[in-house]
Amino acid sequence: MPATHVLGSLTHGAPGDHTADEVFDRIVRIARRTLDVPAACFIVLGDGPVQHLPGASGLPDDVQRSRVYELDRPATGIVAESRTPLIVPDVAAEPLVAGRGLIAEMGVRAIAGYPVEDGRGEVVGALWALCDDPRDWTDADLATLSDLAAACTGELRLRAERERARRAEQVAFRAHQRAQFLLGLSERFAGVTTIEEVEETIAQVVGTGMGARWCSLALVDADRRHLRYVTVGHQEPGFPDEMRSLRLDAPRPDAAVVREHRTRFYRDHSEMIAAYPAMAGLGLTSTGARSFLPVIADDDVIGVVVCVWDEARDHDAGTAALETTVTRYVAMALERVALLEARRRVATTLQESLLTDPPDVAHLDISTTYAPAARTDQVGGDWYDAVVREEGTAILTIGDVAGHDVNAAAQMGQLRSMLRVLAWSHDEGPAQLLSRLDRADAQLGLHALATAVVVRLDHDAEPQGDSGPDGTPERGYTLTWSDAGHPPPLVLRRDGTVEQLAARPDMLLGIDPSTVRHDHVDRLLPGDTLVLYTDGLVERRGVQVNDRIAELEQALADVHGEATAALPRALVRRLVGRSQRDDVAVLVARARVPAPSGPPSEDGPATAERKVAHEDLSDLGPARRWVDDVLESCSVDPEHRRTAMLLSSEILTNALEHGAGPIVATVEVDAHRLRVGVRDGCTRAPVLRAPEPQDLSGRGVQFLERLASRWGVEQHLAGDAVGRHVAQGAGKTVWFEIDRSARPLTGVVPVVRRTSPTSSIPLVERVLPWTRAEARRRRT
Repeated sequence: MPATHVLGSLTHGAPGDHTADEVFDRIVRIARRTLDVPAACFIVLGDGPVQHLPGASGLPDDVQRSRVYELDRPATGIVAESRTPLIVPDVAAEPLVAGRGLIAEMGVRAIAGYPVEDGRGEVVGALWALCDDPRDWTDADLATLSDLAAACTGELRLRAERERARRAEQVAFRAHQRAQFLLGLSERFAGVTTIEEVEETIAQVVGTGMGARWCSLALVDADRRHLRYVTVGHQEPGFPDEMRSLRLDAPRPDAAVVREHRTRFYRDHSEMIAAYPAMAGLGLTSTGARSFLPVIADDDVIGVVVCVWDEARDHDAGTAALETTVTRYVAMALERVALLEARRRVATTLQESLLTDPPDVAHLDISTTYAPAARTDQVGGDWYDAVVREEGTAILTIGDVAGHDVNAAAQMGQLRSMLRVLAWSHDEGPAQLLSRLDRADAQLGLHALATAVVVRLDHDAEPQGDSGPDGTPERGYTLTWSDAGHPPPLVLRRDGTVEQLAARPDMLLGIDPSTVRHDHVDRLLPGDTLVLYTDGLVERRGVQVNDRIAELEQALADVHGEATAALPRALVRRLVGRSQRDDVAVLVARARVPAPSGPPSEDGPATAERKVAHEDLSDLGPARRWVDDVLESCSVDPEHRRTAMLLSSEILTNALEHGAGPIVATVEVDAHRLRVGVRDGCTRAPVLRAPEPQDLSGRGVQFLERLASRWGVEQHLAGDAVGRHVAQGAGKTVWFEIDRSARPLTGVVPVVRRTSPTSSIPLVERVLPWTRAEARRRRT
């Protein structure tokens, strides 16, 4: 059976695919069988002389197969023009049809045809009955043929209605898709708070909505002279560096979009090159279509969105409409990001202004960090502080006021200031200080609800105990603390173990000023590190706080040997990362390891010795930090200590990587110079090299040559001793000296406290005008 073709509303005749139709073939067979005629057919008029036969039975084989017949002025045309049946009992007596087409070819003597209408009521064809002999068509014959022609008309009208319904459904579906896309577009852009999220959302939108493969976002600088690309994650591969920043007068399509305030679309790469030859040779990989869309805010183009397709394509109306909608949402999202960044910057600047740098405390290494919540423009009530009461006594505090708004920050500032004054003016224990603060909070009308930990560190007046090397006494700290509902302090011991200062916490501040608070006592020995933190470091939705504190303890153990200054930020990175939802404050204080001989005096220089584990580089950090501790205990100024730390790191690393055990580090300090030496079991001396800029090593001896006042290498024979540590076999000592009057770093280099990432004005804030008045002022 030939393939069937479903006829729709035949506005301009039959479809171009000339095939049989099962429904019309069935109607024709019924007509042939009921009327007892040798042939019957349903003919539809085509263009010109062409006639189509979707239904046919009993016709010549070639016509039956092709279902197409050509004839000028066919009888079906007569029926269509007259809109009436054509009944011919004897074709020989009817000159209109005698000797024409199939009538002559088949020897037909009698015909009867009824008009068939389409869905719009137009006659498009006729249903025919053909007879070999002259025939007087009876009323029953004609009624049957008329009913079957009506069935053909009904079928055509039904198909027309189905086609209209299908098209309406398609239109409705496309409208629904567009509505869903626009709704999704609104939802996607509604939650963005950073440039990175804007970029990610643009990539999702142009990928799902427009089929683009890559996208880029560029912003106009505030001086409106340059366009800079800020996208890094969704640009096409091989995006050249020279395209990331350009002047707005450059002969490029992205710059032209800013100048002309209109979209530019190129069907393929060659079309873009023809329009802008300067784009040739830049290394762009895609040869497909490109679209450059202006992002407009307050009548100014503030940015450009670039969409890149894999293949060539035309710029249809649907894509153009989506592009316009997308750029509007991008403009609103950028304005919102800029507003949030400005509010966030103001809020965090306010909070950071309340968090001062920790003071310099003899024999204590204190470091702090404050990390604001990454996804909010609000501020919290986290604080830290350190107060030096007198020589050898320091008060460390950390706390968190309930709330995440400016009111919480204001309350935090008042509580912190009151506690700061109390710690400086009252020589009392932490529990008494917290009790005074709690009463002041209530009686002064502040009524702030907060958690806090206060720690008092009292330096031993004389060495005591037997915890030092070889069981000798040493000067540590008496650690007294009181906890007002705050997460417990931790101590990273010098042997790498982590201890939680576990004690039942007392009542929060701001609930009951008469509550009894308690002091707890422990020891902080040289090399131990006290860690205070707020709950933002250990709270995570769906995870028990105790489990998170255990993670913090493991993180502390893992970073054993890390420099104290880097420890707070390292903990924030390990425990929080990008999932930060709350502000975090961290304060660490490490008891420095003094020179065992004491500071230099008239009796002689200060000296210290330490074995260094040589199995791997794990002891490099602790050994380097030990050098700094010894120098600090001998009152060496920060500049010389930083220089000595750099050079010590180089000679320690060289001994660990290229030498052999045992390895011994020695420090000697007098009133005029400091000397650091590292002995190892290898006799091969270090070599002064001239590394290339891309080389990752080979600069250690250069540092010694340029920064040390003197340096050298001493060769040792087997059995030579270094202090109390007897070396086994031959070896060498690499040493350097720094005169305490010298300035190897060319002046004191101040230590700059790292501020939060939001303290600098982001690019998007510099780009966007904040008010319409400001926009008008810029334009004029």
